[in-house]
Parts: sequence; C-alpha cells; structure tokens
Amino acid sequence: MSRIAYVNGRYVPFREARVHIEDRGYQLGDGVYEVCEIRDGALVDERRHIERLQRSLAALRISMPIAPGALRFVFAEMLRRNRISNCLIYLQVTRGVARRDHGFPERPVEPSIVITVRGLDPRKAIEAAAIGVSVITVPDNRWGRVDIKTIGLLPNVLARQAAKEQGAKDAWFVDEDGFVTEGASSNVWIVTRDGKLVTRPDSSRILGGITKTVAKEVARSLQLSLEERAFSVAEAQAASEAFLTSATQTVMPVVRIDGRAVGSGEPGPITKRLRTEFHKAAEIGPKLL
Repeated sequence: MSRIAYVNGRYVPFREARVHIEDRGYQLGDGVYEVCEIRDGALVDERRHIERLQRSLAALRISMPIAPGALRFVFAEMLRRNRISNCLIYLQVTRGVARRDHGFPERPVEPSIVITVRGLDPRKAIEAAAIGVSVITVPDNRWGRVDIKTIGLLPNVLARQAAKEQGAKDAWFVDEDGFVTEGASSNVWIVTRDGKLVTRPDSSRILGGITKTVAKEVARSLQLSLEERAFSVAEAQAASEAFLTSATQTVMPVVRIDGRAVGSGEPGPITKRLRTEFHKAAEIGPKLL
C-alpha cells in the first residue's frame, strides 16, 4: 500500500490524503480511473492506458488535468517516494469540487487527480495461475456505457461480493440474451473444443481492456484462431479452457464456472502459453527508477 499519495499536485502521507467533501467523484461518481502495472520499475502499456484515459475523460467532457509527459514524471516520483518497483499504480480523475448539483458546474472548476500505488507480489499471481480460479455468473445490470472507465462501479462491487461469498474469484456478467459480457473486473475468454479462442468484441457493453488487446496480439503472433463474438454460459462451461484478462492478473485461468468444471478442471495449455508470452508482446517502457 502507498506510503505516499499524490493529491492535486501534492505528495502527502497516505494516511493524510484527503479530497473535498464536495468533490464530484465522492458526491456523484463523476470521474474516471486507470490502473497500470509497473514491472521492474517500468510502465507496462503506458501509451494504451493514457489513450484510454483520454477517451474516457473526453466522453465525460472532463479535461486532462496533467500532460502525459508530466504524468510520467509523477509516476516516477511516486515509485521513488514509495520505494517500490513492482506495483499497480491507480489514477483517478474527477470533474472537481463544486456545489452538489447533477448538472455540470456553471463556472469551470479544476479536475481533481489522485494517484496511489499498491505492491504486487509476482509469486502470488504465479501460484494462483498454477491452479486457476473459479467464477460465478450474475445478470448484467450496469448502465449502457461501460466502455467508459468510470468510477461508478456499484454493480461491479455487488457482483464481486457475491463471488466472494460463494468462494469464487470473480463474477461474469450475463446480458438479457444469455451471453457473457465481461467480468466484474476483467475481460473474459474461452477456448472451444476445436481450439478456437473466443472473446466478445469491444462495444459500449464492455470495457475495452488493455490486457485484452495485448492478449489478442499474442494470439495472432502464435497463429491461434481467434473469434470475436458473444458466447453463452453453457458454451463457456462446455469449453476446453476459459480465462480472464486484466491489468491486475494479466492472463488468469478459469477452471470452474458456477461450480462446474471447465475442461479438465485445470489450467489449459493455450491459456498457459498466452500467460507466458504476455509480457513479451506488451509495450514495456523505460525504467522510471
């Protein structure tokens, strides 16, 4: 966990980090966020994360609070001050502080920005990937623009809590037609019995994952057959393999869906290979430390 946080231009002790009570992120969920992996002191897929941040901000008509070059400097300073080189870096931007009103502030206000870091232990991820994880399915009751990475995550929170209470790692949302959209904090994939990789295409119904994008590039480089289409829960349970992708877990095998084993009930060979090759295809920036 952060020793030091960055809040609106200041580096402050984590325990003393504060935002105003009328920050619109706190009052209305009016903001966006990004989570980036730092691997051995270097940003993973910085360009893609910054581009998605800019798209999310533009969709909400919030201005970028800091230029990308300056943001990289802040990231480097956060690593130095927190004495950490393997971590997740969390960035949140809200519309700013204004009198509570659903409409935008009549007078422009400065966006608020908060940055924290959380240590990553690669050994834990390796141990989890060796045995795989379980997921449950829940109805997709989210708003229609989940392609915007907003901080309004209440349906995701409730889905993850339901998964936790059932001893599962994540929850997969299922739309009104019975097709899986994505996980509460991940994109989802299956491998069919004839070896085809299947994942839902990007749209307003899912968040276009950076890790998902890289995983598709890895699949193509390995000359794997890739289909971007919807799939049902039944098809996922009947698949030979399943996995999820996210910045926090890269490629993580899914071995049980709603209590039913997928394939052999163990991580499959295609999933393992994608996980092994992932960081070879990701854009690893220069070391910040």
